[in-house]
Amino acid sequence: MNKTIGILLIVVGAVMLLWTGFTYTKKEKIIDAGPIHLSADRQKTINWPPYLGGVLILGGVVVVALSKK
Repeated sequence: MNKTIGILLIVVGAVMLLWTGFTYTKKEKIIDAGPIHLSADRQKTINWPPYLGGVLILGGVVVVALSKK
């Protein structure tokens, strides 16, 4: 079980190093007054620091190395 978690941490860390964030579109209401409805599309961005991927890779390597065979 520990080996599987370690490998998962390594894979997620590698993906986070290569892909440092993502953008999505959210529809927000601007005006909602009776029969009048006005909305707009807003882009939201989520980013994480690249060193976080390195920390996950390092943690995964440690978990795999310390797991029982």
